[in-house]
Amino acid sequence: MARTERHTHETTRAKLEWLREQRDSAAHAGTEAAVEKHRAAGKLLAHERAERFCDPGTFVELDRFVRHRETAFGMADRRPPGDAVVTGYGEVLGRRVFVFSQDFTVFGGSLSEAVAEKVCKVLDLAAKYGCPVIGINDSGGARIQEGVVSLAGYAEIFWRNVQLSGVVPQISLVLGPCAGGAVYSPAMTDFVLMAEGTSFMFITGPDVVKTVTGEEVTFEELGGAAAHATKSGVAHLVAPDEESVLEDARYLLSFLPQNNREPAPYDEPEDPVDREAPELDELIPDEPTKPYDIKRVINAVVDDGEFLELQPLHAENIVCGFARLGGHSVGIVGNQPHSLAGVLDIAASAKAARFVRTCDAFNIPLVTFVDVPGFLPGTAQEWGGIIRHGAKLLYAYCEATVPKLAVITRKAYGGAYDVMSSKNIRADFNFAWPTAEIAVMGPEGAVNIVFRRELDGASDANGRRAELIADYREQFANPYVAAERGYVDDVIEPRRTRPVLIDALRAALTKREPTPPRKHGNIPL
Repeated sequence: MARTERHTHETTRAKLEWLREQRDSAAHAGTEAAVEKHRAAGKLLAHERAERFCDPGTFVELDRFVRHRETAFGMADRRPPGDAVVTGYGEVLGRRVFVFSQDFTVFGGSLSEAVAEKVCKVLDLAAKYGCPVIGINDSGGARIQEGVVSLAGYAEIFWRNVQLSGVVPQISLVLGPCAGGAVYSPAMTDFVLMAEGTSFMFITGPDVVKTVTGEEVTFEELGGAAAHATKSGVAHLVAPDEESVLEDARYLLSFLPQNNREPAPYDEPEDPVDREAPELDELIPDEPTKPYDIKRVINAVVDDGEFLELQPLHAENIVCGFARLGGHSVGIVGNQPHSLAGVLDIAASAKAARFVRTCDAFNIPLVTFVDVPGFLPGTAQEWGGIIRHGAKLLYAYCEATVPKLAVITRKAYGGAYDVMSSKNIRADFNFAWPTAEIAVMGPEGAVNIVFRRELDGASDANGRRAELIADYREQFANPYVAAERGYVDDVIEPRRTRPVLIDALRAALTKREPTPPRKHGNIPL
């Protein structure tokens, strides 16, 4: 072998060895101490999270050699490759996704100009190729050493979150701290998932809260997974550890299309489409004020009884989540009689409105189970804006152009009847069980108003009131008056709810509903 040729091969081998070393270091760019501390907290590294989220062997990293600018204040000699985020693409259940995973072991995962550019590139690619984007958040916030440049980087990410909204699914996994302005990117995405004990989201931390308001509160109480799952409603799903969060996110993706131009996913069902559920015939109690669990109805109707409920601990008087009917992905909304008798209040209205709009954006048909006695009365609700918030849900259902199916199981009173996917706000197929009561208000309230003078002067007011209530219930509090007018398409046996809904869904899948030309509507936010 000639000397020059031998020299060339040695040079090539040296370059390859250098490349391998750099790749190894980029896989976990933090210091050994930072990595050990991270693992001691029970947390996966950024690269590990991205790889475990994707199907085995499919994650491809991008921009692994990007470094932050030498001009960063006091950091010219600290420029690890990849900086504080791992970005790339891979597959989930065989479908392409784009991923960014913040690396807390590198400068606390802080956002630099270079980090922002890496994240923005992934968001741009997701938009260009019509793929979901998953952001794994674990960052201390803006990088102080880069000043306003870091803040500008956040703004660039925020702008892209808005441009992608309703175009491709955006899912945020919060697996560490997320504070200050950094919380707004997850908040603008479609779904937020958190892990117990290690995930935190807040605008201002406990120290600032104490200084300004005098309140003493822990990180967990202020912005932990439990707080956002129950009080704020920011978290859609909470899991006990990171591995479970990653698995939940994969399962969530299985119900979502790649983008807004594709239909909702179809999965050939093993559950017979004509299966009946005899247990539903006797589910509704004879006593109209006695509660029951609407989730029993949902589980009995959907494929294999599998229902992915979102925000299960927030606004429990309404249930929202994904399931399949005859193999088709559907969004489920249902009033929950087990909580506040299923009334609509501020929190429930906002929760359901956001879910309805998400389903509509991504071509996911809506199935609504109705048992609603009305809106929650009281000064707290009125002064808190129940009119405005209730209008959000009404607006969302009116705006939705996806197939809309509804089943009235029991009460459907007053304006709440209109709001919950009624026929006159353009639901496609509406069904009722024989136990349905469709009226302006409940029999007791109606009798007290209509016959107030007669009852005030009656010697046997209680007996007469009971007689009038029974008459009202027989004449109005049933589904047949509505069915006579076509507001209900059919009154069905509860056991047949599944096959009836699947037939209706199949008929409605080709739905095309033109909308008026406009820039966008003005939902009462």
